[in-house]
Amino acid sequence: MRKYITDFTIVEKKTYNDTYFSMKLRHPETLPSIAAGQFVEVEVPGNKHVMLRRPISIHDVDTVANTLTLLVQVVGKGTRTLSMLNEGDKLNLVYPLGHGFSIEGGKVLLVGGGAGIAPLLHLSKCFKAKGIQPTILLGGRTKSLIPIQKEFEPYGNVYFATEDGSLGEKGFVTQHTMFSTNYDHIYTCGPTPMMKAVARFAMQNNIECEVSLENMMACGIGACLCCVVDSDEGHKCVCKEGPVFNAKRLTNWINK
Repeated sequence: MRKYITDFTIVEKKTYNDTYFSMKLRHPETLPSIAAGQFVEVEVPGNKHVMLRRPISIHDVDTVANTLTLLVQVVGKGTRTLSMLNEGDKLNLVYPLGHGFSIEGGKVLLVGGGAGIAPLLHLSKCFKAKGIQPTILLGGRTKSLIPIQKEFEPYGNVYFATEDGSLGEKGFVTQHTMFSTNYDHIYTCGPTPMMKAVARFAMQNNIECEVSLENMMACGIGACLCCVVDSDEGHKCVCKEGPVFNAKRLTNWINK
């Protein structure tokens, strides 16, 4: 798939709390096809201490308005600098990068935790467009760390799990009662322990499962090798051959 390097304009910015914010970015021309689960590499402007681009999942895409939205977790100098940008500012992106989720039929469960909820909104919309209404399960330590909630409601049945019980069921997402239901496909993105637990559940119950890994990515094109994962087929670059993998290819990673 062809990659692009383009300046986008920030047309809307939302700050949810000290941890999360989102930016809606407008493209000057028609957007190319972007699969749910793909990501961008963002150039961080105005900070001489941040040389490398930052990989960020594509949260939402509007092909009519020519916009894409990024949901960003503030974790370091780069993302903190991005959080200080305003509407009207420009961002340079390399996109769309990586391989996204497949859109399969049947009974579908989407599981997101923390910043891993980001690519699931675009994925939810893709399923809805195919006439499939997914079950969507979102988790976090507390309610404030699940910044996107109502946005999912038009696209599926939404449930929540928080460790402190402030939203939805109390406990980890993998302890939620939704896991007592049979599914044909599970798609997940979030903290590594959560994704491994979801993948083990899927494999034990003979359910197809795709995981979106969140390894460190410096280049986004498979050149620097800093994002390599130990797959069952050998070392694979998450940025180029992922970030989405079928869990069956990652039993080495899952059991590590």
